[in-house]
Amino acid sequence: MDTVQEEQPGEPLTQYVQRVIARVRAFDRRHPILWDLHLTAFWLTAAVIDYAGDGWRNVTRNPATPEWLVLTLNLGFAVPLLWRRTHPRTILLATTPLALTNAWTGATLQAALLQLLVIHHIALRRPLRTLLWAIPLCLTPVIVTATRHPRGSADDDIVPQLLSLLLAAVLGIALRTRRDYTAALEDRARRLETERDQQARLATAAERARIAREMHDIIGHNLSVITGLADGGRYAAAKSPARAGQALDAIATTSRQALTELRRLLDVLRDEDPPPPEPTRTPQPTLTDLDHLIEGVRRAGLPVHTVTHGAPPALPPGRQLTVYRVIQEALTNTLKHAGPNATADITLSYDEKGAVTVTVTDTGRGGTPSDAGSGRGLPGMRERTALYGGTLEAGPRPHPDRGWRVRLHLPEDVPQ
Repeated sequence: MDTVQEEQPGEPLTQYVQRVIARVRAFDRRHPILWDLHLTAFWLTAAVIDYAGDGWRNVTRNPATPEWLVLTLNLGFAVPLLWRRTHPRTILLATTPLALTNAWTGATLQAALLQLLVIHHIALRRPLRTLLWAIPLCLTPVIVTATRHPRGSADDDIVPQLLSLLLAAVLGIALRTRRDYTAALEDRARRLETERDQQARLATAAERARIAREMHDIIGHNLSVITGLADGGRYAAAKSPARAGQALDAIATTSRQALTELRRLLDVLRDEDPPPPEPTRTPQPTLTDLDHLIEGVRRAGLPVHTVTHGAPPALPPGRQLTVYRVIQEALTNTLKHAGPNATADITLSYDEKGAVTVTVTDTGRGGTPSDAGSGRGLPGMRERTALYGGTLEAGPRPHPDRGWRVRLHLPEDVPQ
């Protein structure tokens, strides 16, 4: 069975032309002098041929013009084109005397039309106000020719030359507008790309900070609980082996939980795409997990007393996580810094509008926890609180009470 292959369409002619033009422009930007030399040599050769072949006599209005003057004028109009891009105003001023001589003597050489290239580059590369004097300056020799050596009406001598000057200027302005527009688009694209990269870096930094905060809250708390259980188990080993065994079991359970959470967080930091979530993965804690948290702290040897005012409202998961993490960090600091025989009190107050107030106090040694200024504990709590427009106060309890107090207040959640 014969197979029919679909004919692939060829490259559009416009794309091919644009690619060729882009290559020519790129070469011109790298080697501008080569293009200037070639263009100048072309017009110089044309001027010499016009002189040597007496072609100028076909258009001149004064056949008696000396040949040496014809050669001088041809060379004077062609050679300065080498600097037309870098010094167009200077070239125009330098060739104006030649143009006036050409008009006054009636030679009317075609090489004078090379001034149109200079007008074009003035419109392309210099302020547009320069055209206000450049075009009248170029038009002056035309008026002189029409006055001294008329050939028909003044309109026939002046209007075509004026239209040529305006066309050269309009082409320069159009190319300049297109170039400026393209440069603006390229600059905007570069800025957007830079902003996109900056936003990506900021998002990455924020995500890593969030992960670091989670690691501090989870791993730090579990290690503090393990330390408390280990200390209690060491003292219980001599008097109550059964309680020591319970402490070891609690240490093993807490360690496994910490290891599971550590693996979950480290998976996020991998360069490759993370694996799909497992059904058994532990979700973010909520207010219903506070009892489990407090029980673990109690097993670690810290007596904790809780008081609740009001019924817990249906808070969004993020606000519940903030309350949980603040209580967790406060109890962790108590385990670390309060010393032996310390106790902790937790007061939770809910109102009908959804505001939450949490106060955690302990009866420890007081003073500032070691990570309050330079670590991630209290700064992490303040960052979480700020996300929901809340306030966090942390510091020693007022005299004569001893210990530390952390107070969190989250206002009602107002829909945006």
